[in-house]
Amino acid sequence: MNRLKFYKEADFKNTQIGKIPADWEIEKLEEICDKAKAGGTPLTTEKKYWNGTLPFVKIEDITIAGKYLTETKTSISEEGLNNSSAWLVPENSLLIAMYGSMGEVSINKIPVTTNQAILGIIPRERDDVEFLYYWYLFFKPRWKKYSKPTTQANLTAEILRNSVIPLPPKDERRIITEVLGVVDSAIEVVDRIIAKTERLKKGLMQTLLTRGIGHKEYKQTPIGTIPKTWQTVKLQEVAEIRGNKRVNDFEKIACIPMELIPQSQILAKYQIRAEEDIRSSTYCEAGDLLLAKITPSLENGKQGIVPSDIPNKIALATTEVFPIRCSGINRFFLFYVLKFSKFRNKIISSMIGTTGRQRASKESVERLEIPLPPIDEQQKTAEILSNVDEKLELERNEKSRLERIKQGLMDLLLIGKIRVKVD
Repeated sequence: MNRLKFYKEADFKNTQIGKIPADWEIEKLEEICDKAKAGGTPLTTEKKYWNGTLPFVKIEDITIAGKYLTETKTSISEEGLNNSSAWLVPENSLLIAMYGSMGEVSINKIPVTTNQAILGIIPRERDDVEFLYYWYLFFKPRWKKYSKPTTQANLTAEILRNSVIPLPPKDERRIITEVLGVVDSAIEVVDRIIAKTERLKKGLMQTLLTRGIGHKEYKQTPIGTIPKTWQTVKLQEVAEIRGNKRVNDFEKIACIPMELIPQSQILAKYQIRAEEDIRSSTYCEAGDLLLAKITPSLENGKQGIVPSDIPNKIALATTEVFPIRCSGINRFFLFYVLKFSKFRNKIISSMIGTTGRQRASKESVERLEIPLPPIDEQQKTAEILSNVDEKLELERNEKSRLERIKQGLMDLLLIGKIRVKVD
């Protein structure tokens, strides 16, 4: 059976993109492709140009797709194609975003048209499309240095056509893409597990927070149908939003800025800072539930429980959260109630303020009507959902590990620090 052999390269030459192995070539993109052209957008006022049979790629389609693009949200008609600068990019070509999400890259697995923000590239040797994908993915963080200095940095077709690519021998290019492809396949498996687990969690939340566990009798309430033994309460009846207070007795204190409040985990993280370095803050204690109140953090699901291991059991959080102290409700049960779109959306719909700086009011949270099962059922519900969250966290950590491996391999293989061949 053939085995891969990795070895450290010792013989390099200097090029405009740095040192590469002496036996590698370096070429401009335009020299190794048959076509590299931006797309165009048909007139949006002409309905007959839209909703046809030709997939139309926008930047967000590439961002969502990842490596392989197999569908788009929008399509155009043949007439739209013929009356615009859009063109039909054949399958297994490379798509690169020139502005917006600058440098986003994908391989289209279906024939597509694109807008003017995307360069469609047809490699002369079609087998090279995967290698080019990985090269431009690796190069993505470096584009800012070469981008056109406008209000928003962007690339141009000319910049991309003149971009240079290090080219190992053909067999080595193939092996590099196969090695990176194995890691990508592993990431895809984890992605499918995460998606399946998230669907499970969504279904469980819908069932557990409205139908409960093992109930047969139900009643109608202002928040919908709930088990007969449950109550409905306003949040302020079972919890309180803490008032702020000053802390002067500690040289160092736990600090929880917005970036450490999670979107998909239960516990918030913290950092230790000198109190004099914190200009404005919200007082909170271990066990408090921090609910983001500003857009887009609230809509994005940012909330977290202050961990029990914070020094002195107190912390200073961002002013853009409500610190909620639970008294008549299990804090983890309330955590999931506030995560559930049925209740969270009521807070979101009450946000006030200027566009981009809207905030939820304290009253909208305090007066939120929520279900209140018996305490043992609250605990059981929280345990079930937290077990699913633990599974999600394990899978997300595994994905992060694989992505680090992939990045490390790209850093070594794509510029030849480490060579690979079939032994």
